[in-house]
Amino acid sequence: MSSPQLRYSSFTRPEWSALRDHDDKILLDAHRIDALKSINDSLTNDDVLEIFLPLIRYIEVHVEAAHARTRATARFLREGWKREPFVVGIAGSVAAGKSTVARVLEEILSHPRRNMKVALVTTDGFIYPGQVLEARGLMQRKGFPESYDRRLFVDFLSAIKNGETHVAAPVYSHIKYDRVPDEFIWIDQPDLLIVEGLNILQPPPADRDPDRRFASDFIDLSVYVHAEEALLKSWYIERFLGLRRTVFSNPDSHFTRYAGLSDAEAIATASQIWETINGRNLIENILPTRYRADVILNKGPQHRIETVQVMNR
Repeated sequence: MSSPQLRYSSFTRPEWSALRDHDDKILLDAHRIDALKSINDSLTNDDVLEIFLPLIRYIEVHVEAAHARTRATARFLREGWKREPFVVGIAGSVAAGKSTVARVLEEILSHPRRNMKVALVTTDGFIYPGQVLEARGLMQRKGFPESYDRRLFVDFLSAIKNGETHVAAPVYSHIKYDRVPDEFIWIDQPDLLIVEGLNILQPPPADRDPDRRFASDFIDLSVYVHAEEALLKSWYIERFLGLRRTVFSNPDSHFTRYAGLSDAEAIATASQIWETINGRNLIENILPTRYRADVILNKGPQHRIETVQVMNR
């Protein structure tokens, strides 16, 4: 059996940078960079120019191709053409930097010069509420595929692709570590929807559920943010240490018990969480989906994207 990597063209950072539209010179000011990047992640305007602008042009090429295909189909069927929302999925491990990638793409794609209505949703809101997880014995497997309300998520994506108006996405609180009851983000017929989450490329479980739809059925183009596990673990520990001074110190936080840990205690706690939950989820569920992605962003130390792989069609 051939290696899945043979299905990809690989680009060094300079090679990838050369593919951008050189008339596209959108840059971000320091305040926007700080607002867009996740804690302990890295983002510079060199990243915007060398990684994100070529990626955005690649996405735009696929949007144009998708519209051309649906127009041709509508002509053949003698039906009116209706623009279908294009869905971009961002996948990868905890601490890989998915959220930064998703927010930067949203920021640049929604620039007025592009004349595109863009929305961003994370899959955190589709995790079952804490009471359901507790009842099913899944609190220690939060983030694993079985902890998500897969049918709710697939119904959401289906409604978006069908052009429905005012589609609800549940809201998740990282302070409360739970879905917020009766609170929603409302998505209203975007031109492009970005969906970010751990398991968006995951096939459905091998059970007897008659609903065999899964998220990637509705994703038009997918991006996987990859780094070696040793780096991911170190970044997770760094983030955990930083959160002691921010989210964990909030008296309403689910994690206030961690706020007073010493550095040594926090490192030990974060390492245990990684080994028993996040690392296991990576190896068992997330990493095996890497070669289902259309684009793979490969990170090295300091969160720097060093190479880009693009699936050969």
